[in-house]
Amino acid sequence: MKLLLSAYACEPSKGSEPGVGWNWAQALLRRGHDVHVITRSNNRADIESVGKEPNLCFHYHDLPEWARFWKYWPGGIYLYYLLWQVGAYQIAKKLHAKEKFECVQHITFVSFRQPSFMGGLGIPFIFGPVGGGETMPTQFRRNIPFLGRLVEAGRDVGSSLVQFDPLMRLTFSSAHKIACATEETLVRIPSRFRDKCVVQRAIGINESEVEVEVPREVEIRPQFLYVGRLLYWKGLHLVFRALAKVRQSIPNVRLKVIGEGADRGWLEKVARDANVAELIEWTAAKPRNEIWQEYRKSWAFVFPSLHDSGGMVVLEALAAGLPVVSLDLGGPGSIVNSSCGVVVEAREGTEDEVIKKVAESMIDLASDASLRARMSAGAVTRARQTTWSAAVDSLYSSIVNAEKR
Repeated sequence: MKLLLSAYACEPSKGSEPGVGWNWAQALLRRGHDVHVITRSNNRADIESVGKEPNLCFHYHDLPEWARFWKYWPGGIYLYYLLWQVGAYQIAKKLHAKEKFECVQHITFVSFRQPSFMGGLGIPFIFGPVGGGETMPTQFRRNIPFLGRLVEAGRDVGSSLVQFDPLMRLTFSSAHKIACATEETLVRIPSRFRDKCVVQRAIGINESEVEVEVPREVEIRPQFLYVGRLLYWKGLHLVFRALAKVRQSIPNVRLKVIGEGADRGWLEKVARDANVAELIEWTAAKPRNEIWQEYRKSWAFVFPSLHDSGGMVVLEALAAGLPVVSLDLGGPGSIVNSSCGVVVEAREGTEDEVIKKVAESMIDLASDASLRARMSAGAVTRARQTTWSAAVDSLYSSIVNAEKR
């Protein structure tokens, strides 16, 4: 098939949104499709640094330089992104007149609140995978920073208003298929459009990154690992409080935290208040190849995010053979299962009850070598089931089959 992708964020060797745009394009290419991608001019240098590939063509677009300052205003990125989408659609129309695409897909941003106009091309239009419909359970909001509580309330309002947004109605109505990264996002789609919806995670792992053999533990002392941004909604503060309970059973336990973010000061205070500051090693963000070594050295990975559509680091940890402790919320809750980690039920019960369950899961993993070995093998198996290629095959199967008929 000849495909057109709209990928505002698209860069090689990056995680998060840029990694989603890049890896979907690469996976479609590996599946034998002829792929064209519309992305930002700002991504051009990184994309061209990896060289050109046959049947993969990038088209670059950005707003005039005088308009780019909008991105730095509070909320200005959303106006900038909307206008970028308008321009990207104009480019898409010209390209389609020449290339005669068979399908167009909106890849990034991965948000069900932001529109795409690619449905106007008059060919099958896939919107997504998109996420953002996840919400933080109310029992976890009492102990986060005040600004965080305001942000969560605003986020909930924004999700509720999607059904009244005329641009989103246009996007949903013109879509042939709406791919939702999580079940939580699917239920946010207006009911009249849900017959078009499928649940398909936006993220994946490259087959080459999955361990051929499960690595042996390197650290003698029990070390848990967290990799990610230091933000209140990532749930790291829950791990700190759980760590206070874990040390009662395992005094030499350690937690390594790799990442940076605006809430580090608040998290450090939580660690001091929980009397676990000396058990935590803080490390700045590292390149992916160095983080991969940390996966191999650690005993288990903790990622109790309170609303995350994806969780790329969870897939990376699994691919390295590292068992994962997560909550049953958002993307991580759908990736991890009992074969490769522990999924703590967090939708019901109090915050203290969830923290207790997280602590018990950490104690079990640190105390039982056979459990770790079994889940380590299961992690590799699970990673092989969640590749980028598997995501592409799942989402495109119905369209490809229709083309063959």
